[in-house]
Amino acid sequence: MKIGIVCYPTYGGSGVIATELGKALAKNGHQVHFITYQEPVRLDSFNENIFYHEVSALDYPLFQYQPYESALASKIVDVAKFEKLDILHVHYAIPHASSALMAQNILRESGYNLPFVTTLHGTDITLVGKDPGYKPVVEYSINHSNGITSVSNNLREDTYKYFNINKEIEVIPNFIDFARFKKTDKDHFKKAIAPNGEKILIHVSNFRKVKRVEDVLRMFDLVVKKIPSKLFLVGDGPERMNIEMLCRSLGNCDQVRFLGKQDAVEDLLAVSDLFILPSETESFGLAALEAMAVEVPVISSNAGGLPEINIQGKTGFLSNVGDYKDMAKNAIYILEDETRLKEFKKNAYTHAKIFDIKNILPLYEAYYNKVRSNYNS
Repeated sequence: MKIGIVCYPTYGGSGVIATELGKALAKNGHQVHFITYQEPVRLDSFNENIFYHEVSALDYPLFQYQPYESALASKIVDVAKFEKLDILHVHYAIPHASSALMAQNILRESGYNLPFVTTLHGTDITLVGKDPGYKPVVEYSINHSNGITSVSNNLREDTYKYFNINKEIEVIPNFIDFARFKKTDKDHFKKAIAPNGEKILIHVSNFRKVKRVEDVLRMFDLVVKKIPSKLFLVGDGPERMNIEMLCRSLGNCDQVRFLGKQDAVEDLLAVSDLFILPSETESFGLAALEAMAVEVPVISSNAGGLPEINIQGKTGFLSNVGDYKDMAKNAIYILEDETRLKEFKKNAYTHAKIFDIKNILPLYEAYYNKVRSNYNS
């Protein structure tokens, strides 16, 4: 198949999944065309089946904001006609689904039929999408998509809850490429960071309020008083300064490393003992799954789709949002016994294997064929 993929090219989960999916499809023999405003950050290797098409919005003084939605629709039309796309897959509903619908209508008038699939990733439904300023367009675009997928059962339920959707939403979960995320020997690195055998806790996010990074620091403050530990904070964002100030007020900055954005996060996970994700909401929890693939158990909130990833008492523990004391108690329980820690690590890896891209890729391929068949019938 010739597949067009529209996504955000940044570090966010939807862009990462879209890019990794495209790379896997290309390796499987499909021709993949990425359509976005800059090259995706995870598009870091050459493949003869991968093509990138840049969307350039008009920089004209009349526009306070560049009309990206129209520019994207025009680019989709151009790529579809020239490359003879069989199907278009848009990730994150806003504004990609509406742009795809506009492009589809333009193409139809010239006799070209291009079905499109919309994948819902999270805040496009639970936060931005249900805003009154966007909801009518989002709802209309989803209902006119030829196929709709969601990354978790929880997000599927939220979509039906917040929108009047009259089509079936297929749940195809996010995935892991075990060729990249796997346990590797980084003991020399761990000894340099934790020379006295300290346990290493890690949190990875974009440091937005919804990630509740302050809860990570507060729970770590309780853990480190019981178990010698270090904390890696990976990422950056609007809450960075507040978190640094909280770290200073708690007086534990000597045990905390602010590492900023990291491309090779798998190397940091390889030396970690526990992954912390106390988010207020998570449609899926890709960062937690990546940790589990590297044999790192998870302490998380029970928000959104996290219970579908982090199995209570097996791969880690779930706590109510904001209950950092319970998270600390669960973290200590895992870390205080080496045999117990090894069991949780093994369980985390075993459960993560379910989400191996080798298992998920055929689901997308079958869904594409189903959508194409229904659209052309």
